[in-house]
Amino acid sequence: MLIASRYPPPMRYPFGVCLLLAVPVAQAELVASDACETPPRRQAASVKAACYSMSHGGLERVFRVYLPAGHGGPLPLLFVLHGGGGSAGNMEWLTENAFERIADRDGVLVAYPEGVGNSWNDGRQDLRAEAAQRGIDDVGFLRTLPTEIAASYDVDLTRVYSTGISNGGFMSFRLACDAADVFAAVAPVTANLSADVAPQCMPARPISVAILNGTEDPLVPWGGGQVRVLLQRRGEVLSTMATLERWREIDDCGAVETGQVIDNVADDETTLRRHVASCARGTELLLVEIIGGGHTWPGGVQYLPELLVGRTSRELEASDAIWEFLRRFQLEFVRRP
Repeated sequence: MLIASRYPPPMRYPFGVCLLLAVPVAQAELVASDACETPPRRQAASVKAACYSMSHGGLERVFRVYLPAGHGGPLPLLFVLHGGGGSAGNMEWLTENAFERIADRDGVLVAYPEGVGNSWNDGRQDLRAEAAQRGIDDVGFLRTLPTEIAASYDVDLTRVYSTGISNGGFMSFRLACDAADVFAAVAPVTANLSADVAPQCMPARPISVAILNGTEDPLVPWGGGQVRVLLQRRGEVLSTMATLERWREIDDCGAVETGQVIDNVADDETTLRRHVASCARGTELLLVEIIGGGHTWPGGVQYLPELLVGRTSRELEASDAIWEFLRRFQLEFVRRP
């Protein structure tokens, strides 16, 4: 049984006893690897995380891990998932190493997993990507990875989180649906619930979700419909507001409170509006509406021209906003199998 709540207080038992049990971890240590994709020259200098590999489903799966210096454990663990066509190193570059900065400041273990064929099997049935076409068990891989990492690092398995952009955002949604017993909260960016996943999404428990979407996203439409990349169809998605409403149902949330429009940067051509709801068992639902924003990581690199992917908002640093949301939640009790 897992119960979610805001961090800190751990679960309290009768007689004044406070108890927290962790899932037992594997005994083997991480295997260093050079199999992670080498980023292009302009990105290589941004890669600070070490490369490791593990076997899962008959495949060698690789991932990068960044360990902050000067922090004792157990440390929370944050997955940062790349988009379609990306890689672990690419994600470090795209976010301008913001999560390494956060890790050094707050004591967070950051993992950048890599998908098969630079893609994730996020549940969209007509997704034209290698991981989906081959039926790769990415849910199983990402469920297993925290305990694999915990074999070498002191990990707080009650504080495991996932964020990601685009295909990585869709994958984070799928983890919220299918692995809520492992992940305490997720924060997808430029992603909505897909029409394939939404009706089947039945998490084992309520799970906190933050969504960061741009209203002018030319790939994943704010208003729902077909995801299109270079005129190719990549699956049907709910609108952002319908995604918010579906999660409100899933998490048994109260009414959504919508804040005022925020304009922090006068010449940015984007603004922000937050939608928040309190949900069952101490969970929370957050939508950051990036008015005028595109298929981009707010505060990150404008990785392609605005004509292709839309505008990168400078109204907030998405990495900081995501961490400030995620860090407040934990799994209070993890029963040994």
